[in-house]
Amino acid sequence: MGDPTSRRSYVELLREHLLGHAGDLGDDFRERVRENPLRILDSKNEEWQEVIERAPQLTEHLGTESRAHFEAVQRGLDALGVDYELDPRLVRGFDYYTSTTFEFVSDALDAAQNAVGGGGRYDQLAEQMGGPPTPGIGFGVGIERLLIVADAEQAVPVRESKLDAFVVDGLDGGREALTLTHELREAGLRVDRAYGNRSVKAQWKAADRARAVFGVMLGERELARGEVGVKDLRSGEQVDVPRDQAAGWLRARREFDR
Repeated sequence: MGDPTSRRSYVELLREHLLGHAGDLGDDFRERVRENPLRILDSKNEEWQEVIERAPQLTEHLGTESRAHFEAVQRGLDALGVDYELDPRLVRGFDYYTSTTFEFVSDALDAAQNAVGGGGRYDQLAEQMGGPPTPGIGFGVGIERLLIVADAEQAVPVRESKLDAFVVDGLDGGREALTLTHELREAGLRVDRAYGNRSVKAQWKAADRARAVFGVMLGERELARGEVGVKDLRSGEQVDVPRDQAAGWLRARREFDR
């Protein structure tokens, strides 16, 4: 969706394109274009599809900051091995979305209505409602659709348990911490990390607040050695563990502590 500056410029470009090719599409089409041309993009009206298909794409008209954010999101998805498709017409139904919008889809559902849920970022919503500037992201899911997919995938609800580990990012980049968090979760561990540009000290405090059993430190020293620093947040004991053995080490300690 881009930032407000990118979107305003694109909306005018889109409006000009749609009105210029409106032809005999009727007053309803022209009225909707004048009111909010973005909403035309996800229309299912078959008579409008040819004009919509030829419309300029927002992703081709992003500003420098918006494009950098968009590319960073894609790099994160690639790093985690998440399958995704870029859809320039996924504008969602609310004007407060900024930057990224998304939908979760499943082949277990009917092809015409295969969305399990969706959402996006709304970095200016709190401010628009009178609050302080507060970035945010959220999503909604259809419970019935989620149950259909869970049944088709033979998914088993995860038993509630305490947080096994909290990843502390000392690299000031995010990608290594992102992939480490994913690796530990894939190993069956309950893991979280801090988001945003927090200091290492603030991240350790967040680990304590999250009541994690272990803090897993990944900094320049650890990266160079191919290790992670693991701190028992109950006793304060610290050890260095090879990165590729971290998941097994944490799982073994979890089983030992039970």
